[in-house]
Order: sequence, then C-alpha cells, then structure tokens
Amino acid sequence: MPALIPTDFTARVVWLGYQPVPVEKLVITAVPLAEMPLSFAGYAGEVHAGLTRPSCSRVLKQHPRDTEIRNVRQLCVVSAEEMAEVARDMGLAAMDYAWVGASLVLEGIPDLTHLPPSSRLQGPDGVTLVVDMENLPCQEPAVTIEKALPGQGKGFKRAAEGKRGVTAWVEREGVLRLGDEMRLHVPAQRAWQSKQTQRKIN
Repeated sequence: MPALIPTDFTARVVWLGYQPVPVEKLVITAVPLAEMPLSFAGYAGEVHAGLTRPSCSRVLKQHPRDTEIRNVRQLCVVSAEEMAEVARDMGLAAMDYAWVGASLVLEGIPDLTHLPPSSRLQGPDGVTLVVDMENLPCQEPAVTIEKALPGQGKGFKRAAEGKRGVTAWVEREGVLRLGDEMRLHVPAQRAWQSKQTQRKIN
C-alpha cells in the first residue's frame, strides 16, 4: 500500500508572492509573481527561504531560541475561500494576500488550514510541497492591515483562527505558475487516537 494517496481534490493557483523582508518589520511586503521557481530551499527571493532556519518562539519547547533547525516553513499557503471568510468576518471588502504574507493562494480545497501534516500538493511539472502544519494566526498581519486600513486590523487574529493556512516546504523542485492546478495527496494512516496522550496534551 502506498504511503501517500492521491485524492480527487485539486486546487488552482490564484496568487503567488514572496516576502523580501522579515514580517517583524510590519510592512506590506509580499510581492506578487506570475511564476515561482522553487528549489529545495524554497523561493530564492523569499525571506523564509533556506534549507535550515533559526528556531523561533513556535518551537521553544523543543529547541533553545536561534538553534539551527530544518526549515519546514519555507512557504505560507492559504486558501482563497478561507481568506474571503476572514475578510467578511472583519468587515473588509476583500483580503489583500500581501497583508498576510502569503506565498501561495489556492482555490478549491475545502478546509485547507486543517490538511493533515505531511500531505503533499503537487503541481503540473511535478513540483511538490509538503504541508508542515497549521499556520497559527499572529499579530503581524493585524498590524499590516491596520497600516493599510486604519481601524480595521485589530479583528484579524480572531477572524483568522482556524483559517490562516499552512506552512510548507519543497520536496521536489519545479515551477509554479498562476492558473496551475495542484493535486492533494494525503498520508495513508488514520488520525492519532491515544486517549492517554490526549489528556497529557490538553
């Protein structure tokens, strides 16, 4: 039995972009692209590119800050449908994907933010992204939105809960282009169900 199962779910690439400066600078930085060449280190112009990265607050329970670790946060993948819901809940006419630092915006996969970790998204030329995990909402997009639309940014974190998308890394090199179709492949295993461990986690 294969470890990964191709599904009937596909998504269309509706936006590509990259951040040339760290999100901590809190400016609208994502630059739209027509195509995105991807190496094993990600996109060359992206501040999050690299085979490794310094550990951050997200993994302090595993590593001291600034420890060199494998970079599984090369790309920020979001759902066009989920971002539309976030914009609606914030009272915005639309979401500028640059505000949330998106690398890749996909249309067509329901509940994209909760894809199983290690799922694959594969493009026409074989370029393949591996989903790391949910990208939890943070305050940087809220500040960026506030700068663009004074009085509108503070509701982002609450509105984006469970809809912020996922982080991903490049398993197979290739090029993504606007309009490309990506197919979803999921791990061939059931969800972890240890009741004892669930009590420890909660």
